Amino acid sequence: MIATSVLLKNAIGSLLLPPGVLIAALLLAWLLRRRLPRGSAWLFGCTLAAFYLLSTPWCSTWLLQGLEPPPPTPAALAQVDALVVLGGGKRWHALDQPGGEALNNPTLTRIRYGAQLARRLGKPLLVSGGAPKGGIAEAVLMREALEREFGVPVRWVETRSADTADNATETARLLLPAHRRVALVSQAWHLPRATRAFASAGFEVVPAGTDYASPEPSTLLALLPNATALWQSRIALHEWLGLLWHRLRGQ
Repeated sequence: MIATSVLLKNAIGSLLLPPGVLIAALLLAWLLRRRLPRGSAWLFGCTLAAFYLLSTPWCSTWLLQGLEPPPPTPAALAQVDALVVLGGGKRWHALDQPGGEALNNPTLTRIRYGAQLARRLGKPLLVSGGAPKGGIAEAVLMREALEREFGVPVRWVETRSADTADNATETARLLLPAHRRVALVSQAWHLPRATRAFASAGFEVVPAGTDYASPEPSTLLALLPNATALWQSRIALHEWLGLLWHRLRGQ
């Protein structure tokens, strides 16, 4: 059963973020073509330009890199009390797995880096991720992968969260006050918003980013639109909107 909050957030995101917001703008331009022909033409042209820019690797990389914090220093990592790896989704109908569900590539990237840090630092590790769309909690799948495939023990498993804010509050129930300073592992572009959420929950956070955005080696390729770049632009804009929401709430 999908949580109502998840349905609402996805519906709102579809309206505010590309490609949904761009499709809505094109539809509005078409509806206004007779009543406001100049305004319709202006809206149509601006929307097409935005569609193109957001679909280029140059633009998507620029948007993502603007979010990414620098890698943590060895000195900062040495002072943490625990490692926290955030879930980033899973694959449904995973025919290659006996249970039918598996971690998606972003989550696998996160637990890989978490495993590297756990071996290097010798710190206890927590995995965080619920099942907002039903099925197996992400954290359960993360623990299985870390222990069976990476050989890294997991001390805490947080399975109740539905989003990043929940990750923070539910993790606080498990770690505070004994483990206040944490290294937070996620995609680098996700960490500004996640860091704010965990700081609001009472943690001292060392952002430990992975999967940094990398530019295309060719300028020409960077200017050619593709679907992957549009998706990455959507991710970046989602994070920027999330940061704006935190600021409006005074967090």
